[in-house]
Amino acid sequence: MKLLEEVKKYPKKKIILPEGNDERILTSASYVLENDLVDIVLIGNKEEVINRYPILEKAEWVNPKENTEYYIEKLYNLRKEKGLSKEEAKNLIENNYMYLACLLVLDKKADGIVSGTCHSTSDTLRPALQLIKGKTDLVSSFFIMEKEDNILLFADCGLNQNPSSEELAIIGSDSIKSYEQLVGDNPKVAYLSYSTYGSSSHEMVEKVKKASEIAKNNNPNYLIDGELQLDSAIIPEVANIKCPSSPLKGEANILIFPDLNSGNIGYKLLERFGGFKAYGPLTQGLNYPVNDLSRGSSVEDIIGVIIITSLQATKSMI
Repeated sequence: MKLLEEVKKYPKKKIILPEGNDERILTSASYVLENDLVDIVLIGNKEEVINRYPILEKAEWVNPKENTEYYIEKLYNLRKEKGLSKEEAKNLIENNYMYLACLLVLDKKADGIVSGTCHSTSDTLRPALQLIKGKTDLVSSFFIMEKEDNILLFADCGLNQNPSSEELAIIGSDSIKSYEQLVGDNPKVAYLSYSTYGSSSHEMVEKVKKASEIAKNNNPNYLIDGELQLDSAIIPEVANIKCPSSPLKGEANILIFPDLNSGNIGYKLLERFGGFKAYGPLTQGLNYPVNDLSRGSSVEDIIGVIIITSLQATKSMI
């Protein structure tokens, strides 16, 4: 993984793993600690696992059943105007560990969170949206797709179901920042459609075309184009035939999908049939990095997302 070498260049960040009872999480935490890549906070019962994973003595542990009165009170005060009772706050802290993880980050006890092996995307991201909150009104998600030296960014593949043109433009702008943070290469953004340069006419095509125009105006120093079919966006020979005037020249490395259906299907096709590793869904637009995991994640996937989360925390401070 190219990003593995990148994370070694910077001082270590501290990442919380709330699912401290999951074997894949414990194995992944062991790897990053053994290789001195990232500092780890685990939420769970240390005594239940330490005999099997002695390296996890190096991790910080937070037992959600012990000494949590401070965080129960903090959660209650933050959410009481939304109707949260003290008893409900206690239940969330003791049974939904993402709430405790978010409060630990807000208290500067860690720099980011990785969760989702045992929980749905909504269970992982709802507490983050409620407590950590977004820098703007739109938080979106993306995947890093990696195969050897080829690294692509796909957005939005995990959060916004049917974004408007204006929202797609924001997703594109945030994706440029994420790509620069994590990869560092020159971002080249393609807004995808089933149409290239007006080859079809429909409101779905117009939505993408308008989004591309807004994104270009908001990011005049970057290469952005659309609407483009996928082959026009990533294959130079096809681009030369279908859209020879495109500034991308068939070399896009950021692909913005028109809706969640196409984005989610697209990344899984590339992962399952194209031999790419898929890391995500990762979030962009939050005040601190909080990243989701597929419930089907492998240990390699989890390690990758932990490293990416550490890099997000690092680069957001540079």
